[in-house]
Amino acid sequence: MELRDLVKGLEHGQIHGQMSIEIGGVAYNSKQVERDSVFVAMKGEEVDGHDYIEEAIEKGARAVVLEDENRRIGGIPTVVVPNSRKALGTISTAFFRNPSAKMTLIGITGTNGKTTTAYLAESILRGAGFKTGVIGTIDYHFGGTVHRAATTTPESYDLQEMLKHMLEEGVSHVIMEVSSHALHQHRIEGCHFDIGVFTNCTPDHLDYHKTMDHYFESKTSLFTHFLQKSVKPQSLALINLDDPKGRLLWEKLYLPKMSYGLKGERNIYARDIHSSINDLSAMAITPRGNFPFSSPLLGEFNLYNILASVGIGLALKVDLEKVRGGIEALDGVLGRVERIDNEKGFHIFVDYAHTPDALERILKTMVNLKERGKLITVFGCGGDRDRGKRPRMGAIAGRYSDLAVITSDNPRTEDPGAIIREIEEGMKTEPIGEIDREKLSRGFKVKGYVKVLDRREGIRLAINLARAGDVVVIAGKGHEDYQIIGRERHPFDDRYEVTEALRNAHDEK
Repeated sequence: MELRDLVKGLEHGQIHGQMSIEIGGVAYNSKQVERDSVFVAMKGEEVDGHDYIEEAIEKGARAVVLEDENRRIGGIPTVVVPNSRKALGTISTAFFRNPSAKMTLIGITGTNGKTTTAYLAESILRGAGFKTGVIGTIDYHFGGTVHRAATTTPESYDLQEMLKHMLEEGVSHVIMEVSSHALHQHRIEGCHFDIGVFTNCTPDHLDYHKTMDHYFESKTSLFTHFLQKSVKPQSLALINLDDPKGRLLWEKLYLPKMSYGLKGERNIYARDIHSSINDLSAMAITPRGNFPFSSPLLGEFNLYNILASVGIGLALKVDLEKVRGGIEALDGVLGRVERIDNEKGFHIFVDYAHTPDALERILKTMVNLKERGKLITVFGCGGDRDRGKRPRMGAIAGRYSDLAVITSDNPRTEDPGAIIREIEEGMKTEPIGEIDREKLSRGFKVKGYVKVLDRREGIRLAINLARAGDVVVIAGKGHEDYQIIGRERHPFDDRYEVTEALRNAHDEK
């Protein structure tokens, strides 16, 4: 492809040099530069791609796209742009010949519920006979291909390349989780969506976005920018109207839209709801008719995810019986209220809840669903991330738990003990006190919390203390099979640790 064809869609590009040269590849990392490629120099949080322009040229780059005019090197075609990240999306889309325009693309954004909604939608669409692909937090998969997810939404070049591969493999429908980081960093530039889904918006990633207004603005750009300019003739916004931010978004949108929620004035809602510690059932009410369903997914928050997936099915004109079949066919999602079976008579769930809202939803659900026994919660907060949510999560765990085990999550470069102390400050605002760990060997009779620096020890303590009828929630890491300590990843899987703890647990006396 000629360089002129790759860059013609760039905004405000200042062109220097010959644009008729043939380009054989695109790279945003100098290590990935191959001969005859164009190198896009981007400014990252830790690394500035402008520092590697000379290296890219030495490796065979025939052209450079950059932001800083002062870093331009003569003798090679160069395009200066206001935003290299945005330019990378435009260039990558052109290089891979606009794959999203030739398939059905569903984007799901929101603080919580993206992954489960994506898997429900996949189950519905596969049941309807479509060939699907999913790009999300757990992995990127289609057909027999599975790629580990480094981020919820890949960088724009990798995303467009993946969409092209999916298209070549016959994938007709792609469900993509769209993170606020990806939206703010233009990673989905060049994507043309058929459906945009808004699940909810509660505080998260404020270490990056700084304010809730900026966070919400990033989320809404999926609708106000990308969905608005989609080439798809019948693009649709599907919005949770029970969420306050969802209602704000609804009121500002002037494009086709559909609402869902648990209140009767929504386009899609539910009635005759029955929940237990084992399953969930309800009657889905839709503009095309009503149908009953049952699901092993638990809690009101999963009911919202189910209704969102119903909306996706309706928007794509899937038969209601196929929608129902897809909902009921999904047994569960990795690390999302994932049940760990055991023979000891108590209920164990591993969940990804790592925000105040998500933690409150699952703990409130378990308090309401457990028939007897106590609620034991094991959780921590990530290091080098929003510190403001730590005391809030501490207060939530203290409010709902009979015993809260405060432990490490991914401490990264922070002192794990310092993180735990910040969580503890919130715990102190609730009627719950610290319990001497030595006394816990005899069980606990009053609400309390304990601090255990080592996550493995914390999980084992919770399993050893649980008795028949109790509910144990291991929150924060979900599907992750690692723990980040310092700058290194160490193998660690909550599900494996629970299984090992069960195997070694003391029999109840």
